Amino acid sequence: MNRPLPQDPMIRNLVSMARKSQLSRRTFLSGAGGSAVALGLAACATDAEIAAAEDISATDKTLNWSNWPFYIDEDDDGNYPTLSRFEAETGIAVNYMVDYDDNNTYYAKVRDQLQLGQDMGADIVVPTEWMAARWGQLGFVQELNEANIPNKANVVSSLANPSWDPGRKKSLPWQGGFAGLVYNVDKVGEIRTVEDLWAPELKGRVVVLSEMRDTVGLLMLANGVDISTEWGADEFNNALDTLRAQVEAGQIRNLRGNSYTEDLVNEDALAAIGWSGDITLINFENGYDDGEKWKFVIPESGATIWNDTMVVPIGSPRKANAEALMNYYYQPEVAAEVAAWVNYVTPVQGAYEAALEIDPELAENKMIFPDEATMSQVRAFRTLTSAEDSEFSAAFQAIALGA
Repeated sequence: MNRPLPQDPMIRNLVSMARKSQLSRRTFLSGAGGSAVALGLAACATDAEIAAAEDISATDKTLNWSNWPFYIDEDDDGNYPTLSRFEAETGIAVNYMVDYDDNNTYYAKVRDQLQLGQDMGADIVVPTEWMAARWGQLGFVQELNEANIPNKANVVSSLANPSWDPGRKKSLPWQGGFAGLVYNVDKVGEIRTVEDLWAPELKGRVVVLSEMRDTVGLLMLANGVDISTEWGADEFNNALDTLRAQVEAGQIRNLRGNSYTEDLVNEDALAAIGWSGDITLINFENGYDDGEKWKFVIPESGATIWNDTMVVPIGSPRKANAEALMNYYYQPEVAAEVAAWVNYVTPVQGAYEAALEIDPELAENKMIFPDEATMSQVRAFRTLTSAEDSEFSAAFQAIALGA
């Protein structure tokens, strides 16, 4: 499956923007532990280099994979078709764990083991790019053996050389997507702007993402700020003032990670700031595959973009098994199949062409294969300095804890 493949220009454009920002869709600091992570992550570097675990993949044909909810293809019986085929083809038994709901809270759980170079029970983890960069800079991920991942050549060129990992020697992107507005079409009139979330009839029925870069990013865009270019504390704090005011007024019921979809499904929330692929999935899972009860829209002022990335933790003893899985999912046909289910943007070159053969309608989905018009409406949250990250995260956390 390592044949030369044409590049899709739309995906290349999207991931180019994402790479420049190293942004994420999930970074909420949940509770005191998460707050400590946000304020102290950059200071957690170890004095000595951590040795990678000895690889036992040759004799241990198992693999533990930690991933986000709704982030792989799944059938009606709860099985993962592409993953089942991988197991059949390789003989590697995969323990697929849906236990990654938030970057900082997950890091808080495994930080001590990472610092000690211990096996943390996961051989592949999928943090958001900015968190993957932190892990890499702290020496918490293993260098990949490129000979085991020939399909790595299929990564779109604009994602191939992030500043923290030139040549992708320690990581491979998994999926990317948008953050925008969501509303219940049965209960709410059309929502097109961020300001529409503050309508009196929605008081107490709005949920926003606990990802600072997405929630504050959308508020900044609504204020006319181009979040992909240079801006400062004033622009950030103006958006934060809006968030604080809406939380204190009771307009926003809470700030949530992936579990925000639960509030939408049980109708505690009628509108939200949410992620593109999630909304397609909750419509499908709740019997609205021929229509939509919840609608995702890009605000008139613009949406944010992000990407998540596969890494092998430093203490994993099954690196070769992890590399085999990465190689498998970088086959364009497999990547297109996953994208069809998760409805996020695939970073695999050739997936668009594969989608045209599998399902032409899928290839026209602008949330998976965005066109130039869609791309003109989205912006990447610029990379923060360490000082900015600590300052802004602490301010955001103070509001989140009070929501």
